[in-house]
Amino acid sequence: MQMTNTVADVFRPADKVRGVAYDLLIIICGSLLVGISAQIRVYMPFSPVPVTGQTFVVLMLGALLGSYRGGLTMLMYLVEGVLGLPVFTGVTGVAALFGPTGGYLVGFVVAAYLVGRLAELGWDRHVTTTVAAMLIGDAVLLAFGFVWLTLLLADVRMAFIAGVVSFIPGDILKIALAAAVLPAGWKLLAQLRIKN
Repeated sequence: MQMTNTVADVFRPADKVRGVAYDLLIIICGSLLVGISAQIRVYMPFSPVPVTGQTFVVLMLGALLGSYRGGLTMLMYLVEGVLGLPVFTGVTGVAALFGPTGGYLVGFVVAAYLVGRLAELGWDRHVTTTVAAMLIGDAVLLAFGFVWLTLLLADVRMAFIAGVVSFIPGDILKIALAAAVLPAGWKLLAQLRIKN
């Protein structure tokens, strides 16, 4: 497949110094956005992991920023949380990486990078490929979370229910929203370029 630009590339300044400053700014802002989305949470009685807006934000940032900037954004988010900033759900600091959400936190980096790579290949331009990219990214997140919860709970069935099944309805809605927004955004950008 041929490489294409991401949405972030469309707005990136051509000047090298300004381009690097732009990259740093969107990485920092993206990491803070992930932290804000962690504060929107709903706890379920059968799961130690709350439902948050993070999955949507992580996957969207991967698609918008691309593989490297998306992955670096998630690494920046982890660093902020480990340093004690209140960006995680509940527990702050290094302890969060060893709690029930630890697998998902590590999965953020991999999922954002992977979805970003697929976006660089043009998967975010059409509804069907956007859905496929988001499903792949979501599967990666859930896999990391499931494996970690299985180790913590020592119960595969309970970890699957608490860490995978409970998130599927919300993830379907998030993926549908991404599939509506990303291709429409590219169409809007194309129209704006024609008019200019």
